[in-house]
Amino acid sequence: MKIPLGTPCIGSEEMAAVKRVLESGWLTEGSSNIEFEKQFADFVGVKRAVTLNSCTSALQLALQAQSIKGEVILPSFTFPASANAVVTAGATPVFADIEYGTCNIDPDDIERKITSATEAIMVVHYAGQCCRMDKIVSIANKHGLKVIEDSAETVGAAFKGKVAGSFGVGCFSFFPTKNITTGEGGMLTTDDDELADEVKTLAGHGIRKSTFNRENVSTPWIREVSVPGYNFRMSAILAAIGVEQMKKIDVLNQQRLENAAYLAGKIDFPGIDLPYTEPDCTHVYQMFTVKVKNVDRDSFVRGLREKGVMASVHFTPPVHRQEYYVRNYPARPGGLPVTDLVSNTIATLPMYPQLSLSELDYIADTVSAVCRELERRK
Repeated sequence: MKIPLGTPCIGSEEMAAVKRVLESGWLTEGSSNIEFEKQFADFVGVKRAVTLNSCTSALQLALQAQSIKGEVILPSFTFPASANAVVTAGATPVFADIEYGTCNIDPDDIERKITSATEAIMVVHYAGQCCRMDKIVSIANKHGLKVIEDSAETVGAAFKGKVAGSFGVGCFSFFPTKNITTGEGGMLTTDDDELADEVKTLAGHGIRKSTFNRENVSTPWIREVSVPGYNFRMSAILAAIGVEQMKKIDVLNQQRLENAAYLAGKIDFPGIDLPYTEPDCTHVYQMFTVKVKNVDRDSFVRGLREKGVMASVHFTPPVHRQEYYVRNYPARPGGLPVTDLVSNTIATLPMYPQLSLSELDYIADTVSAVCRELERRK
């Protein structure tokens, strides 16, 4: 048996939607984007959503549109895109440690890292679970800081009933392993109309009216650049897929939750720490991660993959151990001990809605078998 780490849930509805867009002849940003943005804003509970080509672009524009050029506190335990966006926006990343259980940024360490140069906090909601946003928002308000949510892994997750992406400026990914997918693509969410408009302008070459909107004016060929921008737009083809995926999001997340609960109940081996869910959180299990304490993590992951369970690691090395960041943005005194510990022990098991009970049983049995085998070798 071979079980991939993740696989997208694409059906006939998405295929038909793509066909309609192709037949329409309008393939760039258009009416599908407008519909997708409306669905997503309503889902998150905010006024505006902006389709983009990636979550990375959303993170960069969230910073640029707010003119953030100082220090941005974020976790090192994240995909490099989070920190890369800070750098490309012209700001300075400052790395904070995480909490062992959730792998989310530690609010107490955020406060320790604040200086007179701090302008924003970028949280990264890990694996489908929100950070402790009540405490983080309180810290931000106390110090006059902006809050940016890297919600790439938390489409539909909530903290105390409030959905990820509605606490600050939300940034989402629709990569194929995420809870919904458009293949590639991202979304920015906000309650600030002015910010949303600025993000749209920056994403469309700095031109305030999109090609789609200019079709309704008498001189659509006039393209007035107000700021130097980028081409970070999402095509109508991808947006059409997103529209259909949003119709399934609640069912897909529920299936992930049920699969995660079943798998957690089947894995019973000393030395394995299962995912921890905060009582105030609604987890959507974009990933199912475990921490191995008594065996070598890399040997554990290789052993699973050799037996057809295509496990991986998210994330190692952490960003503060990456060559560029070691050289240019070293961790501050005291280091990031929990980040280093988790990065060396965490492993990601397959998790997606279509997993069958027999596949989940095989994953659990293989975890135990590989651990036993590695312990015998010690």
